[in-house]
Amino acid sequence: MEVMEAIRSRRSIRSYQDRMIEDDKLHLVLEAGRLAPSASNRQEWKFILVKEKEIKEKLVAAARGQIFIGEAPVVIVACARETEHTMLCGQKSYPIDVAIAVDHMTLKAVEEGLGTCWIGAFREDEVKEILNIPEEVRVVALLPIGYPQDIPGPTPRKSKDEMIVWEEWI
Repeated sequence: MEVMEAIRSRRSIRSYQDRMIEDDKLHLVLEAGRLAPSASNRQEWKFILVKEKEIKEKLVAAARGQIFIGEAPVVIVACARETEHTMLCGQKSYPIDVAIAVDHMTLKAVEEGLGTCWIGAFREDEVKEILNIPEEVRVVALLPIGYPQDIPGPTPRKSKDEMIVWEEWI
């Protein structure tokens, strides 16, 4: 699968088949995240894999009752161990770096016939308590992953003319 095909095919999947992910496919998805670029090559991410039903149900509660999170065979909890590094541009690097790694994983998942849904709607303090995550570590995203039950159609996108300008902000 070409990269642009994966980008065009990626959807937010909110229903999953009752089917486990083969270990080799899961490892390929995680490898895509591991190989992602990061500011100063810091690689501050850490991914917690959750398969246990009871733990996933607790994550559902922490994520405002989004039931499909518990239906996915695996939930990847994307965290940042180091949160103080600021890039020269003034941005903290950890949320951007983790986001890039998660995006690499979402695209590899598509190539492997899997679906994901990027979740940012969760109570971080509850997720940290459920998974025994230290206070200084940040939880950036939850990523349920599995075989899609249903694949929704594409969502509307703005035109290039609405998003791209040349040389200056206009």
